[in-house]
Amino acid sequence: MDRRIFPICFLLLLSCTEAKKESLADSETEPRTVSNSGVSLVVLGTVQDAGSPHIACDKDCCKVLFETADAARKVVSFGLIDADARKTYLFEATPDITTQLRDLRNSANWATTDIPDGIFLTHAHVGHYTGLMYMGKEGTNTSSVPVFALPKMKNFLENNGPWDQLLSDSNIIITPMNNGHRVRLTASIIVIPLAVPHRDEYSETVGFKIIGPSKSVLFIPDIDKWSKWQKNIITEIKNVDYAFLDATFYDGEEINNRDITEIPHPFVIESLSLFDTLSIRDKQKIHFIHFNHTNPLLVNDSKASAFVLKKGFSIARKGMVLQL
Repeated sequence: MDRRIFPICFLLLLSCTEAKKESLADSETEPRTVSNSGVSLVVLGTVQDAGSPHIACDKDCCKVLFETADAARKVVSFGLIDADARKTYLFEATPDITTQLRDLRNSANWATTDIPDGIFLTHAHVGHYTGLMYMGKEGTNTSSVPVFALPKMKNFLENNGPWDQLLSDSNIIITPMNNGHRVRLTASIIVIPLAVPHRDEYSETVGFKIIGPSKSVLFIPDIDKWSKWQKNIITEIKNVDYAFLDATFYDGEEINNRDITEIPHPFVIESLSLFDTLSIRDKQKIHFIHFNHTNPLLVNDSKASAFVLKKGFSIARKGMVLQL
């Protein structure tokens, strides 16, 4: 063979390899542009309640983050934008609410403020409601921001400080919800709370089904195990266009110093097995979210992330935008 052919073959191989990488990167990256019309969902955070870096963590996963913070490491939250109605909604009031509300505001295509038209809460664990404190007089001192909550969550806020002060000062108002009952926000948005089994020390726990004008989303950041839910998760996935699901721990190795019965979540490897029989189309709907600081899915180029993507699933990343 003519040796002059080798450089050409090498360049062609390199070109194909780079094209494959670019194609793979494109398939793994969700759009980040909010539409000028209709309804958009913006992912504002993907990390478990206590954040990343995690308090008092001396593991390698946190050491570098204490020295150089990663702006993508924010606690789980969504923003919902109805560009036609000019309204924004926040799902979960996290400890990172300050920057998340600014991100939501900056995502809107009209001049608005950091204060949303409503806040939806899943339950009374620290990463999901404590951001409400910034609605008070020490923070932005808001006026009558609607907070959507189920009965036990409503009762908890009304009868415990400092949350009751937010109500007595009219910083927030509680808009009651009931399990399975539709809440219409605008002409284009319906939200349905769905009760799920979880550690309910102070309130019930819910996920949400969000229905836009053309697509729907299932959002369940916390659940004990899929088998404990009265609904069938496989059926629920098939009935939506996107599913953002609890992926707190990748596997049991992350919690070798804690009792798993005290923090029951579906391991990612368990979910991968359970969802393995789904079609490629249904697998692509699933976006894992709510990562503990030890979870390797937080690292884009980890072996675990590559494995999950190879299996046909997706990994939620801050800044992702879905058109609904």
